[in-house]
This record gives sequence, structure tokens and C-alpha cells, in this order.
Amino acid sequence: MTPTNDPVISIHGLRKSFGTMHVLRGIDLEVNKSENLVVLGRSGTGKSVLIKILVGLLKPDTGSVMVLGQDVEQLRDKEMDQFRQKVGFSFQSSALYDSMSIRENLEFPLVRNVRNLSRGEINEAVEKALDAVGLSQTINQMPSELSGGQRKRIGIARTLILKPEIMLYDEPTAGLDPITCIEINNLINDVRERLGATSIIITHDLTCAKATGDRVAMLLDGRFERVGTFDEVFADPDERVQQFYNYNFVN
Repeated sequence: MTPTNDPVISIHGLRKSFGTMHVLRGIDLEVNKSENLVVLGRSGTGKSVLIKILVGLLKPDTGSVMVLGQDVEQLRDKEMDQFRQKVGFSFQSSALYDSMSIRENLEFPLVRNVRNLSRGEINEAVEKALDAVGLSQTINQMPSELSGGQRKRIGIARTLILKPEIMLYDEPTAGLDPITCIEINNLINDVRERLGATSIIITHDLTCAKATGDRVAMLLDGRFERVGTFDEVFADPDERVQQFYNYNFVN
């Protein structure tokens, strides 16, 4: 699916500090409908802070954040709950409930957020979500019985079950073997094709960035200093950019 020139995320003049630590120093960014945008940056550069602001878990010091046409900072509790159903978050740890089976893990967001579903409708939604990530056979297993890559995919399935308009991925390939990384990269692209979802992918993995990103935004010193295609960003001779590339592909 080709991204449109229709921004669903618009960030202007965003600043966030914690005491004397200035994390975001004037962020400007637009993400278009059905676009996969990769956010790159060293640890501690504010990538996770940005995501938390996007979903209303943190408030900016200054600046505006518009998501799906709504000013996130102005949303009240009920509006925020409705808003967050449209934004899926795939956690680095997968965040599955260890005491629940895979079926129960996937049922949980449906039962909590969607009223008046029949048992048949719930079963169908769970089966479709598992089929989308290629793990239908795990439906009655426990998270502890699955590999790290399988848990990651189940975490994505649980997010997909509410059919979000925006997907946020936090280090989706961290700690996975190369073959499983390829499977996760393909899944991220498939989610876009299936749902037309807009995605922000936070990663240190440049192979993931190149495989999934329509554009790459590199966070340097609290600002998006480089935004463009993968090749455009890494053609920049800036030493900070080249160090990031060399760490992934040379060392």
C-alpha cells in the first residue's frame, strides 16, 4: 500500500525536559497515512519519550501534537480511552500476561474495549489475528511455551485485534536471531498492507529500518536533523550519522 500525502500525525515545536535534562528540543515531524516511518537514535535521545507523548502518557512542555485530527494534550479521560483504541503499541517485551493462554491474551483487549460481542465473534477475531501473524497453532499454549520471536508476534497480534489506525513498534527486532528478524520485518510490512495502518518503528537495527521504512527520521541532539529515505539519510557525511551506520554494518 502506497502512503498518501495526508498527515495523520503532525508534531510542531515539541519540547520536553526533565529538570535540567533537555530531551526533545524542538521536534517537527509529519507522518502520512499508511506510511512506515522509522525513528532512529542512540539510547537516551528521547525516542521513547516521543512515543509516550504521542499516546498521552506524557505531556509536552511546549509545542503541538495532533494525531488523527485530535490534539492529544486536550483529550479528556473518555476521549483518551477512545483515542488509544485507535493506536496500537507493540512493546519491546511483548507484554503478554504469563498466567493467560494465548487465546485469553488476545481476548483480553476485545472484552475490555468492545462491548456486546458474541462468543463466536470473539473466537473469529482471535483466529484471524493469530492467522495474520502465522501462529494459529499456538492458540491454546501459554506464553512460556513460545520462543522470543513467537511472543513478539503474539504481542503484535494482540495489538492488531482492535484494528488500530496507527501502530507503534518499540524495538521490534531486539534480541531476536536474524531469521526471526526478517519474519518480524515482513510482518510489519504485512500489517500495513492488511490494515492500511500508519506505523512508527523505533529501532536501533538498520536492517529493520531499511526493510520496513518508507522514510527514516534520525533523532540527534533532541531534534530530527535528518529525515528522508534510508539511502538519503545515510548518504549524509555527518559523523554522527556515519557512526550509527558503521556500528550496525562495519563493527
